[in-house]
Amino acid sequence: MSQESDEVRAAIAGELRLMDPSVRRSRSLARQLLDPDFTEVGASGRRWTYDEMLAAMPEMDGAAESAPRYEPSKFTGVLLAPGLVHLTYETTLKGKRARRSSLWRQQGADAVWQLYYHQATPVPPDSV
Repeated sequence: MSQESDEVRAAIAGELRLMDPSVRRSRSLARQLLDPDFTEVGASGRRWTYDEMLAAMPEMDGAAESAPRYEPSKFTGVLLAPGLVHLTYETTLKGKRARRSSLWRQQGADAVWQLYYHQATPVPPDSV
């Protein structure tokens, strides 16, 4: 499906919420957006679990209201299967760029979209 599908729009909205400092500082708000089976491979190469991410997020970049925020761009998305969306996009924070890939899934009785997997890859300064 195209980037204009409701499913892709819901996943993009979730990504943007996860970049919001108020969500990053709130374990309860972040918990709503992260799948219990969440895993991330960060730009540093570190692997994060659901519990590790919830514990660390309030202290991570982009969490302080007065600090620099992630600047997302170039979102694209596709519905891979019912209830599964793949997003790719880029972010810039403090002059550093990263290419990002996320899998969002919708399941369970409440059928909310949650981030299941995320990977960030640093972009060298001289790359296009």
